[in-house]
Amino acid sequence: MATTSPAPKAPQPTEQKRSSARATHALYLAVIAAVALGILVGLVAPGFAVQLEPIGDGFINLIKMMIQPVIFCTIVLGVGSVASATKVGKVGGMALVYFLVMSTVALAIGLVVGNLLDPGQGLNLTSELAAEGQSKAADGHGSTTEFLLGIIPTSLFSALTSGSVLQTLFVALLVGFALQRMGAAGQPVLTVIGHLQKVVFRVLAMIMWAAPIGAFGAIAAVTGQGGVSALASLGVLMIGFYITCLLFVFVVLGALLKAATGVGIFGLLKYLGREFLLILATSSSESALPRVIAKLEHAGVDRTTVGVVIPTGYSFNLDGTAIYLTMASLFIADALGDPLSIGEQIGLLLFMMIAAKGAAGVTGSGMAVLAGGLQSHRPDLVDGVGFIVGIDRFMSEARALTNFAGNAVATVLIGHWTGGIDRQRFDSVLKGDLPFDESTMVDDHGADAPMTDAVAEKGAPQLAKG
Repeated sequence: MATTSPAPKAPQPTEQKRSSARATHALYLAVIAAVALGILVGLVAPGFAVQLEPIGDGFINLIKMMIQPVIFCTIVLGVGSVASATKVGKVGGMALVYFLVMSTVALAIGLVVGNLLDPGQGLNLTSELAAEGQSKAADGHGSTTEFLLGIIPTSLFSALTSGSVLQTLFVALLVGFALQRMGAAGQPVLTVIGHLQKVVFRVLAMIMWAAPIGAFGAIAAVTGQGGVSALASLGVLMIGFYITCLLFVFVVLGALLKAATGVGIFGLLKYLGREFLLILATSSSESALPRVIAKLEHAGVDRTTVGVVIPTGYSFNLDGTAIYLTMASLFIADALGDPLSIGEQIGLLLFMMIAAKGAAGVTGSGMAVLAGGLQSHRPDLVDGVGFIVGIDRFMSEARALTNFAGNAVATVLIGHWTGGIDRQRFDSVLKGDLPFDESTMVDDHGADAPMTDAVAEKGAPQLAKG
């Protein structure tokens, strides 16, 4: 009697997870290798390395095209699932107050360190450098009124294609509140958006496989443009800025996070380590925005908190940029032989608080905001912006990393203060007991995954948790 061989067993979920974990681990080892190779190429063949910039730009553009769908789905699901609008208002109000306080602290720290280092002596301003400073001022100069009106899109649907995070945030809040008011009638729409969110994160997971190529092109171009000469001539400013950013993250933010929640800053940053690597490779904190939304939701912070704090923070909580603005302003004033008095420094601090918000979203925002702010407050210093053009791309690394860390800490703090965090799950995730599913960027465990407080109190069906 003929016998048939048994059909091969399908891979078990645990085996699939292990295979996925090994693959994603290999992916990020490849990113590290690509970064090292990019630096080497930038130093050995700077002319060739600069031509690789489109490769890095292409990868960043791939990530950016996913930002608005991610934000829209996250906010609509978060706002539409909560029982009342009060929670959203509480989270948003607390976030804005926190951002204002921390931006002021960051600006003040930049002033203190800038006065202590006093690194701008002995530089000579050439006509070429002055022209570059004026060019940056033209790029970054814009009024607060223009910024506020720019939040309103030309149509409801253009907010998803405009490239403006704040326009997407604005429309997503409107849609979320509308679904909230609809009650049970809005649940089918929420279910559809939940499935759409899974598709968006799946596409993003596919894009991430291009990360090593993008990282190589981006870091090679950065190194080739700046070179060793730029690092040597302005090293004091750059090193001082990096040290200041490290102190701000690990001392100021770390102490606040530990005192308020008991969470250690090192555990949180370790959990977001791959996002920091991605930012380091691309010099853009936007490249990690979709992933930090997914990972903080996975860690137990509810959708409402993540959906409101993270996108808003990317425009209003720029701690690294705040430190950069004050240190660079003091550096330029010293280099031009016109040091700022204490009164002028305080006035500059207050003005930069407004300038940083009014020029949010400007391409190359750090230098554009600096030049635009000086153009309005101290136009005689604008030419000096050209001094730091050569090292700005290196300093943008620290700006982006600090901004990202500040927004991650802000989300955990506000989630803790508003009761929007599952602390038991959060601690388990940071310990590594509940690893993040890198292959899909969402949890597909159905009832096994704990619901957020927002969904639980509403009694809504569980949707995809990041």
